[in-house]
Amino acid sequence: MARLTPSGAVPAPGPGVRPPGPAEDLELSGIRADPLAFLENLTTEYGDLCSHRTSDRTVWFANSPELARHILKDNYTNYTKAGTPDDFMLTPLLGKGLLTSNGARWERQRRLCAPSFRRVAVESFDGLMVAAALDLAAVWGEAADRGETVRVDHDVTALTLRVVTAALLGSEVASVGHRFGQAVDDINRFIGHFDGASSGDGEFRARLRAYAGAKGFLDRVVDTMIRARRLTGPQGGSGDLLDAMLGAPGRDVDSLSAQEVHDQVLTMVMAGHETTAKALSWTLHLLGRHPEHAARVRAEIDRVVGTRSPTAADLPGLVHTRRCLDEAVRLFPPVWLISRLAVHDDLLGGFRVPAGTLVCVSPWTLHRHPQHWEAPEEYRPERRHDRAGHSYLPFGGGPRVCIGQAFATTEAMLVLTVVLQRLRLTRAPGSPVVPEALVTLRPRDGLVMRVERRHG
Repeated sequence: MARLTPSGAVPAPGPGVRPPGPAEDLELSGIRADPLAFLENLTTEYGDLCSHRTSDRTVWFANSPELARHILKDNYTNYTKAGTPDDFMLTPLLGKGLLTSNGARWERQRRLCAPSFRRVAVESFDGLMVAAALDLAAVWGEAADRGETVRVDHDVTALTLRVVTAALLGSEVASVGHRFGQAVDDINRFIGHFDGASSGDGEFRARLRAYAGAKGFLDRVVDTMIRARRLTGPQGGSGDLLDAMLGAPGRDVDSLSAQEVHDQVLTMVMAGHETTAKALSWTLHLLGRHPEHAARVRAEIDRVVGTRSPTAADLPGLVHTRRCLDEAVRLFPPVWLISRLAVHDDLLGGFRVPAGTLVCVSPWTLHRHPQHWEAPEEYRPERRHDRAGHSYLPFGGGPRVCIGQAFATTEAMLVLTVVLQRLRLTRAPGSPVVPEALVTLRPRDGLVMRVERRHG
């Protein structure tokens, strides 16, 4: 059990005393109507360590870098994903893959996957990433010639799906890219709005049917990829992530069971494309709203890359481009809420945390904390994100920081470079962009933008 009161410290409040927050129980449906506003209002009124109650549980909310570091890094073994809303929402969909497993199972899976996500391995896929970006730029260029707008969020989702399946799993799913994106939308809509209290109404049943159909479709896609690899065998060289999961010769890992392989492949496909697609969408949206930064990015690309196709070796020179990406995921972090369950009693911000307490950290509010970010609501790419510590958590923090961070940033940077090298994207009139906090943070009604070819 964790030590509760450090030597010399003022004793924590006794059991049952929770951090400040609303006295009355809150309806979950009311929170889910606008969770971002709820979190902002909660921290504004009650401070960086606060709480609220619903009919079935008390939730603590930690909103300082120090508290986030304690939960996600310093004492991370005491804060598990098991039993959290994340676990409740994602495990029925993903099974027990890297994102949803815990303890020894998670450690084994992390060791198995780590070689495929090392920077040298990631950068070897730059040609594949650029090829996908060139195809996207060509499609958008044709739309520009016809004077049509483009649905940015769906198109970049299809792109990131193509990249992750080809790079990590050796499969090509371009033919189902847009259908896959629709399936992800259906899953997000069901999970993000599920509150357990509306299971009898017609809208719920419609969302449930869409969810069941989407999950069945995703399961069939994953099973097809696995069966194809079992037939063809290893893909040459040192093998890819799917080879490792199937126990290919020469990989120093134990092979996984058939169900574990399915769960891990589905996790990599979902997590490996969804957050990167959202990061790209929000970056293009903000550059469209801030033409001065878009112009600086294009000038930087022209100087560093010129008219040739970029490679991973060009990325260190694209300093302002990277800052624009980093600032976009500060303002719109794809993963907007991180939830953990206390395994043992602990001390957090002067309060005793009882075992079994749900404790949450939100990158959305941390990234807008006025004590750590000047003019936090403004898009200022010149900020130093690399020095922000646990006030900046677009990929989480601690040992469970996103394993695909290097993959996601390399892909996003190369796609931005190719697209902005060739095209200008601007806001489409009459298409408001409102963030919606479901499983990930997404544009509620999609992201529609105008596009035109660059002429210098």
